[in-house]
Amino acid sequence: MHRSNFVEEAIQAVAESSRGATSSGHPAEDPLAEFGANEWLVEEMYERYRKDPDSVDKVWWDFFKDSGRTVKGTDSGAQGSTSTSNGTSNGSSQAPAPTQEKAKAPVKPAVSAPTHATPRADARPPQPTSTAPVPKEPEAAPKAEAVDEPTLSVLRGAPARTAQNMDASLTVPTATSVRSVPVKLLIDNRIVINNHLSRARGGKVSFTHVIGYALVKALKSMPEMNRGFDVVDGKPTLITPAHINLGLAIDMAKPDGTRQLLVPSIKGAELMDFAGFWTAYEEIVRKARTNKLAVSDFQGTTISLTNPGTIGTNHSVPRLMKGQGTIVGVGSMDYPPEYQGASEETLTRNAVSKVMTLTSTYDHRVIQGAQSGEFLKRIHALLLGEDGFYDEIFRALRIPYEPIRWARDISANHDDEISKQARILELIHAYRVRGHIMADTDPLEYQQRSHPDLEVETHGLTLWDLDREFATGSFGGEGRRFMKLRNILGILRDSYCRTVGIEYMHIQDPEQRRWIQQRVEQPHIKPPRG
Repeated sequence: MHRSNFVEEAIQAVAESSRGATSSGHPAEDPLAEFGANEWLVEEMYERYRKDPDSVDKVWWDFFKDSGRTVKGTDSGAQGSTSTSNGTSNGSSQAPAPTQEKAKAPVKPAVSAPTHATPRADARPPQPTSTAPVPKEPEAAPKAEAVDEPTLSVLRGAPARTAQNMDASLTVPTATSVRSVPVKLLIDNRIVINNHLSRARGGKVSFTHVIGYALVKALKSMPEMNRGFDVVDGKPTLITPAHINLGLAIDMAKPDGTRQLLVPSIKGAELMDFAGFWTAYEEIVRKARTNKLAVSDFQGTTISLTNPGTIGTNHSVPRLMKGQGTIVGVGSMDYPPEYQGASEETLTRNAVSKVMTLTSTYDHRVIQGAQSGEFLKRIHALLLGEDGFYDEIFRALRIPYEPIRWARDISANHDDEISKQARILELIHAYRVRGHIMADTDPLEYQQRSHPDLEVETHGLTLWDLDREFATGSFGGEGRRFMKLRNILGILRDSYCRTVGIEYMHIQDPEQRRWIQQRVEQPHIKPPRG
């Protein structure tokens, strides 16, 4: 049975650690166990290291040398014999080749003893031997037959390690909690964040950035979800890590068309604000895509986050690897099935939000179902803005105004719709008069600015009105008589609340005010790079 050199050496390392552990009483451990789901990658990197050491980062050289693994051209112990402490030679296990004299020694022919068996009565007499060639019969043309048998391929290298990991994961008794979360507020606040970033520091915040940060915040309030299980000295042991090391499942496409899953981790995530978490997240992804991940990036993962929703999967129950207590799966964001055929007008009129399914797969030996359910409930609450979750994100990114708040839709009849239209015009007027109060005009000090007259809640509006259209009056100008509230607020903030404050409503001449409005109240257009 064929096994790769790496597996052979891993087995040898286990045997040596077992012999060395007899005096201490500690059981031997798998030298790759600390890598969890990334064990296959270590083997693949070692194969590349053996073929060409320069094809891997120098950090891997030190790791393989410290692990006792050697390679031709990089370590003197890779070939030939090595001397042990007692002076004996520890060389190859093959026997020495025979000398030339031994190879030319004559070999005596085997002599068979004569037999005296009585010939059988029905034996045929010996036939004369003919030297004439025997004519050959014409060979029949080969028949084309369909191959019905399956093709068998022995798994080696990374696929073999993945199969071993999946077998090992079966030893972890797991259960899964599921929760659906409305993502209307997450979508709206992400739009506000990215609109500000496009005008300021640049960059882009993804849904997974915010969800991952909510996961870390929930873990800080429920540290029991960050625990693991192992057997130490033959006894079941609860493992409580010192930090939250969040593993990120990154699906990578290889040049041959196959795919591989990397799970590096963000170390000490609980110590970061959102800006630091966002930066660390992007750095891990960058290193994965440029093949710059080091050994330390895969070690010490305590909890993992996987997001198959990016490829359309709406519900995921991932496998849990040994040593980790929880893995969270994030499903796709879409409208409930019963509304997926509805028009956009119906969806906005009935206040229908897209939903996202979260799953928590946990080790049932150390985590109970009630804890897992409470954990998802905590993430749910954070994504709806509880405990100042979005305020904290806005402060970390230095966004100078308050986030959108979660609220129930205010149902309205025909008369209320007319009243709501009037409140939209009041909101536009409030920005023209007091918008400069929210302008970010101090480059030396960050301050989150707000004014009650500029908050949509003051005017009886909610986030559910953002995608509804309203008449704009004089604000719309030509071609913009009706606009979504989202677009109205965007233009108002671009006009009055960015880095320049404009105060002009004290001007008595309406023509002069209108002249300013027509030139100021325009959508933001990013200037081209010079």
